[in-house]
Parts: sequence; C-alpha cells; structure tokens
Amino acid sequence: MAKDQDKTPSGGNKPKPANAPSGQSAKDRSRAQSRPVSGKPPAGKAAKAGGGGKGNTPRPGRVPAPQPAPRRISGAMMAWGAVGLVVIIIAVLVIVRVTSSTSTATASYTPVTPAPASVVQEVTNIPLAVYDKVGISSPQIPVTPPIVLSNQPPLSLKGKSPAMLYVGAEYCPFCAAERWAMTAALSRFGAWSNLKITASSHTDYAPETHTFSYHGATLTSPYLTFASVEELSNVPTASGSYEPLESPTKEEAKVISTFNDPKYITGATVGQVSYPFINIGNKALISGASYNPNVLANLTWNQIASGLSDPTNPVTQAIVTTANYITAAICASTTGAPSSVCTSSGVEAAAKALKLG
Repeated sequence: MAKDQDKTPSGGNKPKPANAPSGQSAKDRSRAQSRPVSGKPPAGKAAKAGGGGKGNTPRPGRVPAPQPAPRRISGAMMAWGAVGLVVIIIAVLVIVRVTSSTSTATASYTPVTPAPASVVQEVTNIPLAVYDKVGISSPQIPVTPPIVLSNQPPLSLKGKSPAMLYVGAEYCPFCAAERWAMTAALSRFGAWSNLKITASSHTDYAPETHTFSYHGATLTSPYLTFASVEELSNVPTASGSYEPLESPTKEEAKVISTFNDPKYITGATVGQVSYPFINIGNKALISGASYNPNVLANLTWNQIASGLSDPTNPVTQAIVTTANYITAAICASTTGAPSSVCTSSGVEAAAKALKLG
C-alpha cells in the first residue's frame, strides 16, 4: 500500500530502504542495497590440494642424505599443548559470536522498547507557555501546514466520531519526525498508554531517527477516537523490505482510498500511500513529513524530549509548530473542545493560518 517512489524531505516515504548516490530513484537504491553478497569465490585459479600427482622426486643417481631421528615429545608436553589449543579455539569462537551479535544489533535496526517515563512525561506535558510562545513560528526549520478539507462529513471510526487516522511504518523517517508532534498534540486531548520508542531505518533517508512507535499504544480520550496503523516494522527482511506489523481495517482502508487522491493530495497516486498518511476528522490531511527529519539527526529520545521546554530551540519550534497545526485541526473536529486547549493563543494562530472556522 505504501508509495514506492523517491520523495523530497517534505514528502512521504517508501517501504524499502534507500542509501545510494543521488540520481537514482529510491526504488533503484533500495534494490541495489538489498542485493545479496555473491557467494562465488574470487576470480582466478583455485588452489590445488594434495600435489595433483606432480610432487617433487629425488634426482636419479643421488642418494638422499640421512635424516636425524625425530625428537620425542613427552606426554606432559602433548597434554599441555592440547589444553592450549582448546583454550584458543574457545576464545576465537566467543570473539566471533560477540562481534557478530553486536554488529547485527547495532547496524541492522533499533529494537522497539517501552518508552522511558521521563520521555513520555516531557513530550506529553509541554508547557502551555511554550505552545503559545512558538505558535506557528519556526524560522530556522520550515514546517508544511496540513491540507485543509472542506464540506466533508465528520470522520467516524468504529462507530465513533470525531476520529483521527494515522497510517505509517516504524522504518519510515518521515513518520519518525511526525510522531513527536502528533504524540504531543494528541496528549492535549487524552492520555497515552503503552507508548514505545524505536528508531527509523538505519539505511533509509535520515537514518536512525529516534522516535516513538504506536504499535500496541492507545490514546484514551473523551473528545476523539484515535486509530493508528503501523503497517511495517523497522526490521529488514531478505527481500529488502520490512517485516509486516498491522493492516488497516476495511473501514480504515476506505478512508485511505477516498482521500489518497490527487483531488485532495497533490501528486498522490491512488492505491499507493505516502507515509505518514493522517486524516484529522475529515478536517485536514497530512501526507508526508511536516518538517525535515534530518533536523533530529544524532539526537537521542532524551535530548529531543528535554528540549521541548525551550521555545527558542529550533527543533522544539518545528515540533511545536506542527503540534499546534494538528491541535487546531482536531479542535475544528471537536467543535472547540476542550476550550482550555482550543482557545489558547498558539492553537488560535494555527487555526487562523489554516482558515479553520
């Protein structure tokens, strides 16, 4: 379902890793990267074993010189030699195993683990003063506003309205960036449980971007229903893709097919979704990243989260600006509830910019 095409930093993502010189499409880069290493031996002649019948022979008429009798090795020396050989073999095996497992764990993917309480606390409790101070001002890091929808019925999922739908993948760097703002915005309407942390693909654009995973996470809210679909993990497969996680329900698939259309999203291809795809109550759409995930490069979860209390931090400004836009769209779908959030100056600035009633 994910769109397999090269995207700019503000666009969506592909279900295959990409890490090759510019000029190639993401599809070609991912194919080249996922090609298995050839198992053929190096070019050249293979070494011959056993002499091949052409060993050296003594010259005729010459008697070989007598050889000294071999020295006898004591039983004690043989025993100690055997013990030493066993120790060396065991040491080599241990080193190979440790090196191999460490390389796989660090170079292949970042495991999904429970989010630290401190990180969750900081991202879900950004001070109101920070939201209002930043508003929609992110001078150093450009932020793309959501696509505003008009004349649409309220989005309903599982018989509940209003609703919000997110579709993405753990490997996706654009989703990784968007989840910081989305997690913060949604926390203004309810409480998260079972949030996880992970990182995007180690071989895609903006590799190893630290983020959350919504696989298994839930938002409990009296204001809206939030549904998330992490379609793919960040665990690479032999085919060059990623292990599957979740699939949209029929109801969710209908929402995707309806709004993933060029008449709503410029450049969209029907049947191929650019990650992340977000429908906020049929009031606004987000397709691709709101800001460049590269701005999170080399930042840990703790560093990103702890910076969210500083309205002068450029990364915080990008995250909070995006969060205010998302919040304004949610407020439009909840008819202004809760008022303490929807009437805040940062959210009102975003609503005015989006021309939401």
